[in-house]
Amino acid sequence: MQKKKRIVRILRIVMPVIAIICIVIFPPWGGIWAWLKPLPDTVQEQVDDAVGHGLDGIIVYVDEAGEPSAFYTAGWKDRDNKIPAEPEALFKLASINKLYVAVATTKLINAQRLSLDDTLADHFPELVGRIDNAEEITLRLMVQHRSGIPNYTDQPDFLWDKPPSSSNETLELVLDLPADFEPGEEYAYSNTNYLLIAEILDKELGYDHFQYIKDEILMPLELHNTFSSLHKVDIDDVMSGYHAGEELDFKHIDFGMMATAEDVGIFLRALNDGSLLNADEQAIYSSLYEYEHKGWVLGYQSIARYHKDIDTVVIQFVNTTSGNGNAELASNVVYDRIVRILHEEININE
Repeated sequence: MQKKKRIVRILRIVMPVIAIICIVIFPPWGGIWAWLKPLPDTVQEQVDDAVGHGLDGIIVYVDEAGEPSAFYTAGWKDRDNKIPAEPEALFKLASINKLYVAVATTKLINAQRLSLDDTLADHFPELVGRIDNAEEITLRLMVQHRSGIPNYTDQPDFLWDKPPSSSNETLELVLDLPADFEPGEEYAYSNTNYLLIAEILDKELGYDHFQYIKDEILMPLELHNTFSSLHKVDIDDVMSGYHAGEELDFKHIDFGMMATAEDVGIFLRALNDGSLLNADEQAIYSSLYEYEHKGWVLGYQSIARYHKDIDTVVIQFVNTTSGNGNAELASNVVYDRIVRILHEEININE
């Protein structure tokens, strides 16, 4: 155990240094050039330009208050079969799903079926001794990524192209590892937190928590194009996913929730304008989690944000990832430029 702790401490010091060196020596030129180019006049022009920076396909949904929703696409839905990107294509949400889980948790807390002070040990006593500080880690700390539980996607045995087939398999990747820090002392994003929260929800409800999400979130908002997994949809409706330097299409790997850009946009609008939660729930949620999110799984990256200053929701789906960060930087740059274009358009119209 002491040897493991020493290794973890060394890696936490060394890895950021290596990352900085790589950025200096191997700069992500695709994203840099995308940032340096003059800003185009329209969102569609910017979306069209995105595919010239190593992105295979892109879907953008814009919901400006008082205006009809707008969709913009470019590149491929399916590169091999030459099918253009489609605004209604299903996309893997990755970590955007944490917003839905956080809302479901909030509703159960407000209903007094769960407490923010519940500990991991309260719900899973068998994890005492397998996860450090299980008796001190509360539901609040897990929702806020302040538990200190290691992130399973950071573990050497986690493979993005061959992920574990069950929650138990996934959890095994971090059992008996030392904590990253003492509960509440720091912040570190950890997918393990939300894996455990989902298990707590399932145990409390007595059924799959996605059904609760469907009943309490999706149906009230009339969102019919949000699904729990790849197994619940027609594979032909799913946007293909690619990784730079690879010829493979990764859409057949199940990574959980899927939705259209429009469904995510409607959900995000409702989360931010207060129509999704009642006043008590809103107070709880505001103390717990954020109102926007990004997502990344192999072949897919997404951004979901509400821009209060222009009262506009912008969702962006890109079906390309990369090992050197080029695709991720390009996606972020394209998104930021789209928001700048919308600012200029809205200011002109005013």
